[in-house]
This record gives sequence, structure tokens and C-alpha cells, in this order.
Amino acid sequence: MTPPATHRHRPTALVLGALVALGTLAAATPTPAGPVALSPVAGAAATARQAEALDRGVVSVHNGSGNLVGWRWLGTDPGDVSFNVYRAGTKVNSAPVTGSTNYFHAGAPNSADYTVRAVVNGVEQGDSPHAVQFRAGYKDVPISAPPGGRTPDGVAYTYEANDASVGDLDGDGALDFVLKWQPTNAKDNSQSGYTGNTVVDGIKLDGTRLWRIDLGRNIRSGAHYTQFQVYDYDGDGQAEVAMKTADGTVDGRGAAIGAASADHRNSGGYILSGPEYLTMFNGRTGAAMGTVDYVPARGTVSAWGDSYGNRVDRFLAGTAYLDGSRPSLIMARGYYTRSVIAAWDWRGGKFTRRWTFDSSSSTNAGKGFDGQGNHSLSVADVDADGRDEIVYGAMTVDDNGNGLWTTRLGHGDAGHVGDLNPSRAGLEYFKVSEDSSKPGSWIADARTGQILWQTAAGGDNGRGVSADVHAGSPGAESWSASDTALRSATGATLGREPGSVNFVSWWDGDLTRELLDGTRIDKYGTGGETRLLTGASVASNNGTKATPALSGDILGDWREEVVWRTSDNTALRVYSTPHETGTRITTLLHDPMYRTGLAWQNTAYNQPPHTSFFIGGGMPTAPRPSVYTP
Repeated sequence: MTPPATHRHRPTALVLGALVALGTLAAATPTPAGPVALSPVAGAAATARQAEALDRGVVSVHNGSGNLVGWRWLGTDPGDVSFNVYRAGTKVNSAPVTGSTNYFHAGAPNSADYTVRAVVNGVEQGDSPHAVQFRAGYKDVPISAPPGGRTPDGVAYTYEANDASVGDLDGDGALDFVLKWQPTNAKDNSQSGYTGNTVVDGIKLDGTRLWRIDLGRNIRSGAHYTQFQVYDYDGDGQAEVAMKTADGTVDGRGAAIGAASADHRNSGGYILSGPEYLTMFNGRTGAAMGTVDYVPARGTVSAWGDSYGNRVDRFLAGTAYLDGSRPSLIMARGYYTRSVIAAWDWRGGKFTRRWTFDSSSSTNAGKGFDGQGNHSLSVADVDADGRDEIVYGAMTVDDNGNGLWTTRLGHGDAGHVGDLNPSRAGLEYFKVSEDSSKPGSWIADARTGQILWQTAAGGDNGRGVSADVHAGSPGAESWSASDTALRSATGATLGREPGSVNFVSWWDGDLTRELLDGTRIDKYGTGGETRLLTGASVASNNGTKATPALSGDILGDWREEVVWRTSDNTALRVYSTPHETGTRITTLLHDPMYRTGLAWQNTAYNQPPHTSFFIGGGMPTAPRPSVYTP
């Protein structure tokens, strides 16, 4: 839940009338209220996108009776590639594996050593790297907490592992972790008080720490302050790490940014003066490679909606293919009133600002973009022109920095973009609303913002999910905290709502997605959930949000891993599915929409990633991506 805004925009008369009419309706209904579209829709472009040059990501997951070996079908592989599985140099499959990218080796011990070889045009290729072993169903990545400390008012704090992201930091083809350490006195923006420093580590899968960055006393700690992006922005084969920095930030080589001794904190612990920076760090060394002023500057604090510093320091971040081929960095500020989004390119060792969108600029003022932001953002090519848009809440910004559409339906805590209704052309967007005068939830055409269906108004609807969790209905189902039903892709009531409203995961062997909440994974059923996994000695993050450190397809086949911190903060415990599947899908890491979703997952109120195509019951053959590797 978020604090109430000090100022809200009135809905247009047409929308207000629709909302009043909806106030007594229990079912989802279409709405006559149309979006405000402000940018033309262009034709499609077929440009290959830069992607990571990944290895096979082979895993061996022991389940008691043998090992499930899984691996990646890369976007750069031929469509008819097949695979052989080797244990210690001896092939274990009788015929090449063609219909999936997993193989169950019955009777093998959990210590068995596997490699995989691709077969292209009948010719067997070389060995993959050795499988990562999940001997007890999970793999521990050792981590080491920073030393605790004491704030100026005498409050002691320690550290907990918090959100994580992944990227190939050293160019070896394997993904590495970037982990944010959050002090135990981290604050929501609405809460006064000092916090400890935020610390960020680069960590290899074997636990080797590549570097540690201390963001310093002038970056406050909390979910809304530190959004970090991990991506290969310059195409050199190694991921960079981008973060907002300030005076006293210390990079991975021990060099300070700005004035090392400066302290801009006020008596309430807020940082409302002093310079603000954006820094790109080297993924291999943690060295600061380039620093510029953060855009937008805070300016007058009260202009963002309050005078004490709550709304001025609400930050979001993402990564988007704005030119259709290479990734750009997205850094943003504000969503309750003014929203500003800056797009940056990192090329040749320097930042270049591509564009800035400002909801309150002379170009956009009065067009309904103020106050439309969420506590997270999504990135997707919503208009099918080959270039990505920024879905910022109840509004979307085009790849060129112009406003694309706004529904004027205001702020919310959760949103999901994907092919939620595969019977319709294009992508859809499901969102929940915080304002009790607005629809509790709604689905829109992601290209135009046209509302397709919505539920009744009432209350602060803090949670919402859209994914195909029920095989009995085509397309994605949607549900939310303030609704009492599971709804079909067209808004029809399907019956019992899932027992959790949080994350989702492709975990078992079928095509529907599972429920991920806290430290468990459940299978939805019309009569009740079935428990598939309970994490051992692990903890979720971010209080009642109960989110994992990371969830996504980071190893093995296309199913998703889940990463929790151990309860004692000594390891990241990575779980990979033990369930065999007969479905073959290209690694989701090579679907750029999904990959950018992994990158923005850590932003503010974490949300799960979605693919650019539908995965679920009755799906057609999954498309192959158009990607190239550095």
C-alpha cells in the first residue's frame, strides 16, 4: 500500500460517468471510455536485436530417482538442432533429443557430471560447459554480508540480501548475479529516519565476488530509491551495471564519486539537497566508467507533491530497445504527479541522452499524463513497429519519447504486459488501481490504451496478476486483491480466485504457469492449490510483498528458476525445476521482451517478467526470436 496523494487529477466526465455506473457492478464489463492517443502507430520493422552470447546453461537437478538434465536452445541455434547428453564423456541418450531441451537420467547419483553436445546437420558439435549441479534440488551461491553500522541517531543496523539481477559480467557466456544488500533500517519514502548505506555486489555462480559498490550515505535505502539495471548496453559482450549515485558513492575499485566526505542528509534522514548522478559501472571490475547528472534534477521538492521528500524520490528504471536493435537505459522519477523518463545510450564509453519525456512539459501539459505512473514499469513493443515502448502505469511512452496513450485511470501498484488474450492481435495490459474512485482493475489494448474490460471501483487494490494458470480457459487469467473471482482473458468470471496474488513461474512440465508467493510454488486448481515446492531455510524479501531475490529463466531449459536468500543471509539458494517436459521453447533469455523484464524486475514493487508471445494451454509452436550476439 502507498501513502495517499496530496493531489489527484479529476477524471474526464466520460470516464467519471463510466466509473459511477460501474460502482454497483460485480462483474467485469467493457467500458465506453476511450484512451487519449497522442502518437501515430508505425508499421512493423524486422530488425534483429542484440542478445547475450550465452553458453548452454546446463543444469542437473536431482530428484531422488535420478537427474533431470536441462539446457538452453539458443536463439542463434538452427531450428532443427538436436542434442546429445553425456555423463563423464559417455552418451546416455539412445537417440538425439529433438522435442525438448531436457533429459531424465534415471538411477544416476546427484554427483553425476554432464555435458551436452548440439547436433547440427547431422554433425555433433563440441561439449558444453559442465552442468551446474542441483544436488538437493537447489544450488547455493555463497554470499557475504557487509558489516553493519550505526546511524547518526544511534540506531544499529545489519544487512539482508535483497533484490538480485543477472548479466554476463565477464563475457564467459555464463550469467552472474548482481545483488543488492539492504540495511535492516531501510525506509519507505513516506517514513522519516536515517538508513544505512545500500551496497551492491557482483557475484559469479560459484560465489566468487567480483566487486562491491557502496552507494554511500547520500543515497537513501529503500525499495523506491535504488533501481539498478544490468545489461550489455554497448555490445562488447559484457554486461554493465547502471545506478543512481551521489557524493560519496564508492565504486568496485575503491574510488569515490563526487565529494567523498559530503553529507547531505537532513534531520529526518532524507536527502533533499546536493548533486545527484547517474553512473555506469564496469560489470567485470565494478569501476565507475562514466558519470553524468541525474535527469531529471529534483528541483523544488514541493513541486512533486509534498514538501518533506516522499514523492520527489520515487525512482523507476528499465532497459528498452528504442532503435529496435540495441538496448538503451531508462531512468525515471515520479509518478504520483509529475513523471519524467530519460532514455540514455551507453556507447564508446560515454552517456548520450536520447530523449526526455516530461508529463508536465509544455508539450504534454493538460494531456492526462500527470499522475499516471505505477510503482513499476514494463517494456514492450506495444505497437509492433519493432521498437520498444515504456508502459509506465496508466500511460505509455513511445520509443521516440512522445506520449503514446493515457487512460487517465491513475496510479497503481502492479501491471502486466503480454499476449494475455491470444485470440486478439497484439499485446494486452492488465493493471490494478490504487484510487477507490477508479476501476479496481482493467485490461487494455497495449497498442492503443483502449479499455477492453474493467472491474468495479472501490478501495486501494494493491495486488494483481495476469497469467495462464488455469488450463480450463484460453489465454491468461487475471485476478487481484480486491476482486473475488478469477477472470478469463475477456473478463468473464471463472470461479475460485487463486490463494496468492503475487508472482508466477513456469515450473512444472505443462504450459500453464504456477503461483509463486513467499517461499513456495503452488499449482492452481479449481478446488484448491497443490504445493509443488517449499523453499528450505530461505526467506522472501520486501516485507508483505514477499518476493524472491529473483525469478526467471536463468539456467537450463525455458522453465524458470527461483532465487531466494537463505534465512541467515549466507547464500543465494537457486531452485531449478525437477519436472520433465516434452515442450521445446527457445531460452526465454533470447526473447528480448522477457529479457528486459528480468532487468526491470527489481524496480520498486517487483513484478514477474512476461514473454512477447503467449505460453499456455493450447498455444501454437513458439516463435523463434530474431537476435544476434556481439
